[in-house]
Amino acid sequence: MKRFAKVVFGVVLLVLIALTAAVAWYWAPDRAVADLKPRWAAAPSQFVAIDGMLVHLRDQGPRDDPAPVVLLHGTSASLHTWEGWAAVLQLKRRVISLDLPGFGLTGPFPDGDYRMSHYSAFLGNVLDQLQVPRAVVVGNSFGGQLAWQFALDDPQRVERLVLVDAAGYPRNATSMPIGFRLAQIPALAPVMANVLPRPMIEASVRNVYGDPSKVSDELVERYYQLTLRAGNREALRQRFIQAEAGQGYSRIAELNVPTLILWGGRDELIPPANAERFKRDIKGSRLVLFDELGHVPQEEDPLRTVAVLIGFLEG
Repeated sequence: MKRFAKVVFGVVLLVLIALTAAVAWYWAPDRAVADLKPRWAAAPSQFVAIDGMLVHLRDQGPRDDPAPVVLLHGTSASLHTWEGWAAVLQLKRRVISLDLPGFGLTGPFPDGDYRMSHYSAFLGNVLDQLQVPRAVVVGNSFGGQLAWQFALDDPQRVERLVLVDAAGYPRNATSMPIGFRLAQIPALAPVMANVLPRPMIEASVRNVYGDPSKVSDELVERYYQLTLRAGNREALRQRFIQAEAGQGYSRIAELNVPTLILWGGRDELIPPANAERFKRDIKGSRLVLFDELGHVPQEEDPLRTVAVLIGFLEG
């Protein structure tokens, strides 16, 4: 019995040592936004005071566009996911991209409210601040859910709607990034507040690409560093709690705006069956599927995907 107790004690001790070493190795406390700006907020980035936050955004292209294109990123992403699209669109259109509250350099909502209704009101305030009465609203993943929610809340402000692997219906993921899974475990919150394994971020990004070989070290570093922005990790946890996918999806069929649906055929986080459901529910909508792309087609193959968007805008 004593021998067995010694063995158990030894195993427990080894586990504790391993955990302590892992925590020390992957120790990553919050980083101040001022430290991140030099690398991730190069021109034409700007910070605009809206709703008690300094919102990181880019406003590019001609000022006389009657319906600017507004680009909304997904969970744990940032405005950088749209850089390939913005570079092309800005030649003829006014293009506005921004870090949504809780993500990127914008950081958390001051009041900790991450419900979809709050995000929708925030988006309206952004358009007011930028003097945009009417826009083409484009959203990927969580940003897609915000896009269609905003189109329901303020239909007069949405000229066209573009849903890119958009959230909305109850979750039916066949694979979920490990970072998202861990963020939804309450018991891990105290640890995850100061620990962030870079390999976990890499695995999460590779998980949402149709071709993981396209995931570069620079791309992983961007996702990693922006996750460390002060307040973002707790904001992500609260966002999963307060704004779950599947809230209010029964209203999607009420949308009455020209809608383009773009989807990656290899998206395992929000599978293509969701694209077909959006197409059925939104009368007159058009669906384009990119068989070999994943959950972020605008990032994985910006030139081919933006060409479809341009055709939709000009058609």
